[in-house]
Amino acid sequence: MNQPLAYVHPGAKIAKNVVIEPFTTIHNNVVIGEGTWIGSNVTIMEGARIGKNCSIFPGAVISAVPQDKKFNDEDTTTEIGDNTTIRECVTINRGTTDRMKTKIGSNCWIMAYCHIAHDCIVGDNCIFSNNSTLAGHINVGDHVVLAGMAAVQQFCSIGNHAFVTGGSLVRKDVPPYVKAAREPLSYVGINSIGLRRRGFSTEKIREIQSIYRILYQSNYNNTQAVAIIEAEMEATPERDEVLEFIKNSQRGIMKGYFSN
Repeated sequence: MNQPLAYVHPGAKIAKNVVIEPFTTIHNNVVIGEGTWIGSNVTIMEGARIGKNCSIFPGAVISAVPQDKKFNDEDTTTEIGDNTTIRECVTINRGTTDRMKTKIGSNCWIMAYCHIAHDCIVGDNCIFSNNSTLAGHINVGDHVVLAGMAAVQQFCSIGNHAFVTGGSLVRKDVPPYVKAAREPLSYVGINSIGLRRRGFSTEKIREIQSIYRILYQSNYNNTQAVAIIEAEMEATPERDEVLEFIKNSQRGIMKGYFSN
């Protein structure tokens, strides 16, 4: 890390084998774990907590103050897990007093020009394609894929293993295991390809399909569908996860395509 053309604040805590390329700036109150590589012209600002073996490409700005007029320089953080890749010109803002942090999980792949706003919580193994944007206060589960130029409205939630197609505008919550597409954003099936890649059995995929067939293709409202799923389907972790997501949704879940 002895890079004479980079600036590292004396108060930053940098592991000994971190590589820092020229013209990068690292501010005070920053922690960076072992094996992380930081490219040229990166800016890492106060409150950043970056894990082990991450890669941060040129032009990224990590832990800038929130783009929120209510922010008053509170002591908040941006947390990034291990083995996460952040590509060129990604911007990630630190938290506000709402959650006190913005958090990105481990093994994520955040592609060029993505923006992750204040107080977002992103799970592990997520892929955000180029120019995807999260507004503030968003929850994203594990193994979520946002295709290019997807934009998520503030306070939305996206469940585990969901896939959102390119150019989508996410204004409602996206339940676990589904594919979301079209305008307005709608259910277009379950993410069967992603589930198979992650080791879900054919029987488990069929179970998830049955849940969403009741929810989206049987002409029930959400309350009726939830009651039928609870009464008629065997309790499993996947069934209970879907039901819990629907019951806890603050913005309401997206509609089925044929309901629009």
